[in-house]
Amino acid sequence: MVKPTTCCGRASDACVCAQKATCSCGKQSAMHCTCDKSSSENTVQGARCSCRARPAGECTCDRASTENTAPAGSTCACGKRTAGSCTCEKAADGGLLPGEVDFTTQS
Repeated sequence: MVKPTTCCGRASDACVCAQKATCSCGKQSAMHCTCDKSSSENTVQGARCSCRARPAGECTCDRASTENTAPAGSTCACGKRTAGSCTCEKAADGGLLPGEVDFTTQS
């Protein structure tokens, strides 16, 4: 499992927040929504929360109170996250979600 570089780091082997994140209705794990919002819930584009399972500002894990605040000071290119913690497609590993492996850049 690829751990996002922006992960909270509470565990050495996995992103704990990504495991706790849920879809907006709270019934399923993030990215595994089965309700009528599944078409939008199971796809994340642009800036994401630290675990990258939810859009930036819409975090549902136990870090939501920290994650859902507007960044203070300098921000990344999209303006949704602080500088140095970019999670959109412009980040070096921004396209990866927890559990994804980018085989296109590995030899």
